[in-house]
Amino acid sequence: MDILSQDIMYLPGVGPQRKEILSKELGISTWRDLIENFPYKYVDRSRIYTIRELSADMPFVQIKGKVLSYEEFEMSARKKRVVGHFSDGTGVADLVWFSGAQYIYKNYKVGQEFVVFGRPTVYQGRFQFAHPEMERASDLQLSEMGMQPYYTTTERMKKMGITSRVIEKTVKNMLLKLKDPLPETLPTFITKPLHLVSRDEALRCVHYPKTPQQMKAARDRLKFEELFYVQLNILRYASDHRRKYRGYVFQHVGKLFNDFYSQNLTFSLTGAQKRVMHEIRDDMRSGRQMNRLLQGDVGSGKTLVALMTMLIALDNGFQACIMAPTEILAEQHFTTITEFLRGLGIRVELLTGIVKGKKRREVLEGLISGEVQILVGTHAVLEDPVKFQRLGVAVIDEQHRFGVEQRSRLWAKSENPPHILVMTATPIPRTLAMTIYGDLDVSVIDELPPGRKPIQTIHKYDKQLTSLYNGIRKQINLGRQVYIVFPLISESEKMDLKNLEEGYASLCQIFPEFKISKVHGKMKSAEKDAEMQKFVSGETQILVATTVIEVGVNVPNASVMVILDAQRFGLSQLHQLRGRVGRGAEQSYCILVTGYELSAVTRKRIDIMCDTNDGFRIAEADLKLRGPGDLEGTQQSGIAFDLKIADIARDGQFVALARQEAQKIIDADPTCTSKEYAMLWRRLRELRDTNINWAAIS
Repeated sequence: MDILSQDIMYLPGVGPQRKEILSKELGISTWRDLIENFPYKYVDRSRIYTIRELSADMPFVQIKGKVLSYEEFEMSARKKRVVGHFSDGTGVADLVWFSGAQYIYKNYKVGQEFVVFGRPTVYQGRFQFAHPEMERASDLQLSEMGMQPYYTTTERMKKMGITSRVIEKTVKNMLLKLKDPLPETLPTFITKPLHLVSRDEALRCVHYPKTPQQMKAARDRLKFEELFYVQLNILRYASDHRRKYRGYVFQHVGKLFNDFYSQNLTFSLTGAQKRVMHEIRDDMRSGRQMNRLLQGDVGSGKTLVALMTMLIALDNGFQACIMAPTEILAEQHFTTITEFLRGLGIRVELLTGIVKGKKRREVLEGLISGEVQILVGTHAVLEDPVKFQRLGVAVIDEQHRFGVEQRSRLWAKSENPPHILVMTATPIPRTLAMTIYGDLDVSVIDELPPGRKPIQTIHKYDKQLTSLYNGIRKQINLGRQVYIVFPLISESEKMDLKNLEEGYASLCQIFPEFKISKVHGKMKSAEKDAEMQKFVSGETQILVATTVIEVGVNVPNASVMVILDAQRFGLSQLHQLRGRVGRGAEQSYCILVTGYELSAVTRKRIDIMCDTNDGFRIAEADLKLRGPGDLEGTQQSGIAFDLKIADIARDGQFVALARQEAQKIIDADPTCTSKEYAMLWRRLRELRDTNINWAAIS
């Protein structure tokens, strides 16, 4: 039996009750769970300070000496403050407790030598330690103390007396029972060149490092290993997929593409668009199925690239489809594509939930007969009755709204899987893209079309609304339109909706001379579309909305985006909202409105937004500030990062290194059968049998 699969219940100090709490609160039931529950921070306990060396700005420190005497001070009828006067020969410090007098007198006897551990503060000119940790100096081998680990605990655990110190002692008891070295999970041909310590040393030292250097070496090894197996799994999946599924070969670019390019395209492609088209073109004639992620900031021209990709499929006798996450966005794509293709005789149809009856039947029949050449739709495209004659390319817009399973349902619509082009306007940092979209090749459109003026982003406080309203009035009188966005966050939807309704009523009074539309997620689809249409057509000058407009509203005449309570939005969301303006030739503005009291992180977010329009810089900052679990489009889609020690946001160099090493293995052993790599494939199988959400990660 694997020693690490033993039950923690039988470890000293655990028992059935504590085991149940550890299992429910932290998922710890076995020795393996316990050894892989890593400390979140360490405090250096390798050094003893003298009282003379203390200063008030120090973090946790330890001093060694004796309690000279105790004093008690009445705080209330039932409460006493106990103060122990403690000396090490270089000075005197006070140890202070606000409860537990009997325990203190019994355990911390005057005249005995103790090591005191805590944070020093100054009170009435003397250093003091409130509720310090104390241990008899004779019980401690100070040379072995090193860095003290701190473990995550919950309120329920604390109530049951399971503190970080208790977990630390439990881990120590377990490690003492592990006499033999723990088995290795990485071969020496990986660990040696990278100077990684053994797994046994890493798992022991991550809990009990004697020095900061030892702690770093242990954590580096464990971070690399964790990320290496994530990357190996993703690359194995992608390699399998490429070997199993051949792609349609689209050898030539024909009449439809060339007519569109020479007759209907009234402007030049950017250098980035041309580069990306070459990458797509190479994929489509390679004989393997294309799986490509197209990243580009709002307004960079992704839809045009998607359309040209679909035209290549049409020129080779195939159909194409484009899927969008919302009906509004699908309709917008339909309008854009129809306009672009005017006069070329290409049949483009729309399929969403609101296309019903006779029209729906006509579309479905046209797909089977091959007469419908391009289908624009929502999730409705994935339904069973939707069948194509020959689907060659599927474009998926805003991938984070469509899971991996939904993507694979598209493959069943064709004898071979169609070429897949995934588009996102949420720029994804490279380390995150490697992990979330690890099975996709990545193309980036990193320049905006010529003539676009950068959007000016301005931060205003809510006390400055009068000047803001005057600015809005001026813009509308110049013939422009304005978005005003209210936050709508699910926990307090009712309150937020009330804010939006009240805000709308008050804006109607402030701007009686203008027409105002209102849109939020609780409205019926038809009602919402009608209000949006009024704004798109210019019938209304102001659109009051929630984040429903974050994706897919294209009104080139709108030049001002006002975001109220901007502190309640994440960076990615603010960037997406800002992208609704700046689509015409006029100067556009994004106004972030907040109160005066902002946390340091929020102020940083607002500053980043005002400093740059670069979506990739913003995404990197967002990843660092919020971590991958909170990023717009990852949390909602269930991309679960069950990483125990690595951090995608802060360990970018390990992600890249792990990817590089995993790629070498896949290149050398694509069928995963070589004896040389047997250890790696065995370990990957073990990990796949654990609770790691591999499917979500890849």
